[in-house]
Amino acid sequence: MSLTILDANNPEQEFPALNKALSVPDGLLAIGGCLSKQRLLKAYRHGVFPWFNPDDPILWWSPDPRLVLFPHRLLISRSLKKTLRKAVYSVTFDQAFEAVIHACAEPRKQSSGTWITLEMNRAYRELHQLGIAHSVEAWCNGELVGGLYGVGIGQVFFGESMFHTQTDASKVAFAHLVKQLKDWDYQLIDCQVHTQHLTSLGAEEIKRATFKKLLDQYCDLPTGSRAWQNQ
Repeated sequence: MSLTILDANNPEQEFPALNKALSVPDGLLAIGGCLSKQRLLKAYRHGVFPWFNPDDPILWWSPDPRLVLFPHRLLISRSLKKTLRKAVYSVTFDQAFEAVIHACAEPRKQSSGTWITLEMNRAYRELHQLGIAHSVEAWCNGELVGGLYGVGIGQVFFGESMFHTQTDASKVAFAHLVKQLKDWDYQLIDCQVHTQHLTSLGAEEIKRATFKKLLDQYCDLPTGSRAWQNQ
């Protein structure tokens, strides 16, 4: 099966149907295009996200199954509850977006590279300036020690990446995010692909077709973006 090549000069070009995605590698749907606001919003709304290495063309993915978290199903372990009660970390929203995305782009221990290229960084900073991309920050003694960022559309939050430099800092940030999203009537958090870190917090895998139906149901509901502005 051949991949659809997106026109970099036509951000309104439609993505192919999700069932056209490759099974190996899982979920690869299209190649090329751009990282404009229009293209990224169209991608998320369709159930697609970008992920590519610095020397690669832009690659667009929609894996099957899809990892999601329903906010009311968040799992808080006993040890995490203890950390939350002690208020080891203070948590803020949208106070240090650039610092969070920079920290998320730092190479992990098990790899020397990053998928958050300069092009990706610029694209999401633009979405943040437009009130579409958001960050959550965990602080300890004034130092940023954990956090995450993602995109909010309607009542869906699309998580992109998270980081921590101290134990449980990203989990604390995520727990605060989920509680806040529940208060703002968000219905779904997209976690993209399976990780033990997120499944330990209650994330679960659902079929891609089910995920797309949920997007069709929740992305067009009144947005919670105003709520972010009050944080």
